[in-house]
Amino acid sequence: MTFFQNFFWASFPYIMLTMFVVGHIYRYNVDQFGWSAKSSEFLEKKQLKWGSILFHYGIIFVFFGHVAGILIPKAFYDAVGITDHMYHFGAVWIGGLAGVATIIGVLLLMVRRFTVKRIYIHSTFRDILVLVLLAVIIISGFVNTVWITGRGVAFEYRETISPWFRGILSFNPTPGLMIGIPVGFQIHVVSALLLFGIWPFTRLVHVWSLPLEYLSRKFVVYRAVFGRRNIAMSAERKNKIE
Repeated sequence: MTFFQNFFWASFPYIMLTMFVVGHIYRYNVDQFGWSAKSSEFLEKKQLKWGSILFHYGIIFVFFGHVAGILIPKAFYDAVGITDHMYHFGAVWIGGLAGVATIIGVLLLMVRRFTVKRIYIHSTFRDILVLVLLAVIIISGFVNTVWITGRGVAFEYRETISPWFRGILSFNPTPGLMIGIPVGFQIHVVSALLLFGIWPFTRLVHVWSLPLEYLSRKFVVYRAVFGRRNIAMSAERKNKIE
């Protein structure tokens, strides 16, 4: 095993995941006012609408597809009777449709970012870097799923990439599992890890800002309160006049 192989498949993941965790803690403590998506909707709405909808809905399905393919061991599917054919059929067709939606969405967002002058001049290097990385990750993942897996190429990522990633999370890395995997999968994994590393320092932090308190918060009815106040004030004035 070469130095670079050991670095990318044993050291690099921990560097990026450490940046992900520590970076979020640091950002939250020093820059809470900047913890937002910094929406540019007021600058342009039409392109943002379709790009945002397709990207966000697509990425949700892609996320759960990765959970099913990476975090859940292949032995579990064998135990519950899900054959390789059934699994790959779902991965190619369901994952492929989600991938198409996500690709179209991220490309629309990139076109908007670069062609709408008001958006471009307000864009930072980090904004552009995130979009480019997302495009690389999504397109490479789509190609890997549809072009490689869909054609029946003899490569099973659930026996290489999946146990390698679970080994990283369990602090038992086995970099040897990643040697010899197709280049497309290598690009997908490295670019995804890089995105995790820079995540805390970009507008992606808004993913964690879910307004869950609104689910239990009581309604504030401004008109009713204002109306009753006006009625009370009118009655008071009437009494004074009388």
